[in-house]
Amino acid sequence: MISLAILAAYGLASPALSEIGAEQFDALTRGQTFYYGADGAEAYGAEEYLDNRRVRWSFLDGECIEGSWYEEAGRICFVYENRPEPQCWIFAHEGGRLVARFDGETSTTDLFELRRSREPLWCLGPKIGV
Repeated sequence: MISLAILAAYGLASPALSEIGAEQFDALTRGQTFYYGADGAEAYGAEEYLDNRRVRWSFLDGECIEGSWYEEAGRICFVYENRPEPQCWIFAHEGGRLVARFDGETSTTDLFELRRSREPLWCLGPKIGV
């Protein structure tokens, strides 16, 4: 999950989540694409979970960013090709959907699984210019 300033807009103080670990997270996500957003809002981004803890993120604009995830201290951390510093989240499975809380120092950001699909993300090819 990419943490950018746009995510801070969704941040509210929230109660503790019942965390899930790497094995359960992998079992819930692998082979699927999850669409995330604020509860009750439209999806602003999606993550496709691939084999070997690889991921593909998009802001649903046709551009996709490759990355991977790992577990550290009970958090699921993501690194991406354009942003090598880890983005760590606490994940929970509540009410039949994933809830992700950004593990940042200054804000609490909760994102919700709005829907999931077995279809891959729609990604444009590489930008080739003159």
